[in-house]
Amino acid sequence: MPRLIALFLLWFLPLAWASAPDDRPLPDLDSLLKEFRKTLRSDRLLLSQYTYLETVTERQRDKQGQIKKTEVRVFEVYPSLEEGETYRRLISRDGKALGVAELEKNDREQDQKVQERIRKQQREKSSERERHLAKEAEERKKEDAVIDEAFRLYQVSLQGREILDGQNTLRLDFTPRRDYKPRSNEARIFKKMAGRAWVSEADHQLVRLEAELIDTVSFGLGMLARLNKGAQAQFQRKPVNDEIWLPATARFSGSARILLVKAMNVDVEVQYSDYRKFTVQTSVSFSEPRPPQSLP
Repeated sequence: MPRLIALFLLWFLPLAWASAPDDRPLPDLDSLLKEFRKTLRSDRLLLSQYTYLETVTERQRDKQGQIKKTEVRVFEVYPSLEEGETYRRLISRDGKALGVAELEKNDREQDQKVQERIRKQQREKSSERERHLAKEAEERKKEDAVIDEAFRLYQVSLQGREILDGQNTLRLDFTPRRDYKPRSNEARIFKKMAGRAWVSEADHQLVRLEAELIDTVSFGLGMLARLNKGAQAQFQRKPVNDEIWLPATARFSGSARILLVKAMNVDVEVQYSDYRKFTVQTSVSFSEPRPPQSLP
């Protein structure tokens, strides 16, 4: 009997403790949003500091939503803030590694682009570091304007505490204000989205974001593309090396129409892994492909 009591205490009391309601008062919403805003940076800027593996899974669905084809590609990503200069080095398709000849061909083409950019910069007599800092400052300015407008656009409510991936989080629900008039193209899209966000209570970092289109979004006056109401996006982030939060997964699903002709059901999932601090050398030399590592 004492042994049974000991087992009960060992197994069940911790569960009861863990499931006990958290009666602490919730933080003030305005103060929480102020601290949350301080941590927000686009993942594009954060990712420019690292190389990483990107596993892209595309699922083609029929009109009934059933999967008819799945394609998986793995890339080594070498970042750049310059538009079009990030090198996404394809290393495998559907579990089969690319051949050495194809890898070398792609690497040569990328190296030629890098060398041409270096020669152009030398002709302009502008140092790489100065250009990088100027570009980053420009991107941060644009990013800050978009984030600030998103905070003005949305009505936010604090729903409570939740444990997510081992993190103590606060859940925020957001809906667009009906009377807000968007000033930017990004805000015009945000105005048609609603969702929820989970914020780490310890350091106010974004842990997870779920958003849904509550109205159709058109591009090029609907001539180029149209995303239909109900499309969904999910983003998950994680701490890396105890120093920074970076993307873990991203997924987008929904129906779309391209060029007013091609209707398609989009389902794309991206997993990020094997983060390594970016150095200049990695932009001009490429090692043997790293094996994909699945996320925990």
